[in-house]
Amino acid sequence: MPGLGPRSARRAVLHLIRKRALLLIPLADVMQTVAETARECLNCGNVGTTDICDICESEKRAIGVLCVVEDVADLWAMERSGVFKGRYHVLGGTLSALDAVGPEELRIPRLIDRVESENITEVILALNATVDGQTTAHYIADLLEGRAQLTTLAQGVPIGGELDYLDDGTIIAALNARKEL
Repeated sequence: MPGLGPRSARRAVLHLIRKRALLLIPLADVMQTVAETARECLNCGNVGTTDICDICESEKRAIGVLCVVEDVADLWAMERSGVFKGRYHVLGGTLSALDAVGPEELRIPRLIDRVESENITEVILALNATVDGQTTAHYIADLLEGRAQLTTLAQGVPIGGELDYLDDGTIIAALNARKEL
């Protein structure tokens, strides 16, 4: 499992085995249910139990604003904040020449279709500040130029961050994106 090393995994497995009736059997039942019912939203790529997810179905969501993220975990992080009230588009990764990931392996063609068919006026490129993330953002920006307003998330010093612990790239981005008080 991502984020779980071999020793932590062993501890988790041993704990589950010791608590078989209380934890392991119910967990196995839930995992079976998830395996049978979870599916990818045909519209945005989110995970849900129906062909079209709750976010895409919601009439309370702003139409015309689309937030593009790399994966479902990024969508869930945005949702946790409770600030964004538009709709999403999950790419399923980033462009990567080294890994042979091109636009067709991602949901980029579907993004272009959505911008045109859903009358999208703003596309927020909320991609990670990595080389592949920024390459993907520039590629999408070139494709969508003139079709919608393109914006990106601010980058720089996180709330509660200390300059001494930040990398040079973050400090440069924060300095370049400074604003007047």
